[in-house]
Amino acid sequence: MKRNPVTVITAGLIAIVFLAMLFAFQVRQTEVAVVTTFGKFSRIVDQPGFQLRLPWPIQNVYKFDNRIRNFEKKYEQTTTADAKIIIIQAFLGWKIKDARIYLERFGGDEKRAEQSLEGLLRDAKNSVIGRHPLADLISPDPEQLKFDEIEQEMLAIIKPKAADTYGIDVVLLGIKQLGLPESITSKVFDRMKAERQQLVAQYRGEGEGKAQQIRSAADKEKANILAQAESQATIIRGEAEAAAAKALKTFEQNPELAVFLLKLKALEAALQQKATLVLDPNTPPFDLLKGAAPATSAVPAAASDNR
Repeated sequence: MKRNPVTVITAGLIAIVFLAMLFAFQVRQTEVAVVTTFGKFSRIVDQPGFQLRLPWPIQNVYKFDNRIRNFEKKYEQTTTADAKIIIIQAFLGWKIKDARIYLERFGGDEKRAEQSLEGLLRDAKNSVIGRHPLADLISPDPEQLKFDEIEQEMLAIIKPKAADTYGIDVVLLGIKQLGLPESITSKVFDRMKAERQQLVAQYRGEGEGKAQQIRSAADKEKANILAQAESQATIIRGEAEAAAAKALKTFEQNPELAVFLLKLKALEAALQQKATLVLDPNTPPFDLLKGAAPATSAVPAAASDNR
């Protein structure tokens, strides 16, 4: 019986595909594979491409996603070094480091792997937080916070245990959220308020100190200025007294001339600006003007208009 060529080609292709499925497998860029022979470990394939194998049940191939996966821990209470209760939610990123250990420990079950990581994360969190006071996590001063240091300490505890025991590489770890039980929230606020009041008192004290320094400097400058002014005034008074004594000697030689000059100086000072004065002609120093009036005029009062 003559066979149809199309049927023969199709059957051949199906046979090739079937043999390829039995004797070859493909590993993707994001995968790692473990090959076992009669249920025992044979080799790890971490390079992408096609690989040869013996057919089942001689050899089995287990493939795992080798990308970083995220795991978040639920809120849990823990106690700080100063006996304060806080609530923390932490997360970590992990991937398979040793596929053989991972397969033997969990059989490739990701949920079982994360349950084991949850226990490691809880132990590390309680251990590290228990060595730090609450001020390292909650503080009005950002420089006192030690989130990065706490996260690195937790990662340093988890990383070697996860790699050696579970074949898992913990790539990163962080604190996602931080909370306080309602019972101690008011106490924390009171402590933060007390810290703020302490800072206010410190700033006020520093301000008072600076103000006192400024006042002291101003008083010192004032005393210096007054001393200099008093010194200059003493010098001026001395010079004036010397000049007065000299003038007095001159006036003693001719008292009438001295009185005349004094009246003349006073009259000059009184008439420096435009003025109209009505006075008794006998009032010094205006009695000097009597001699300036016409002989035929009889004036009961003297008038002066300086323009």
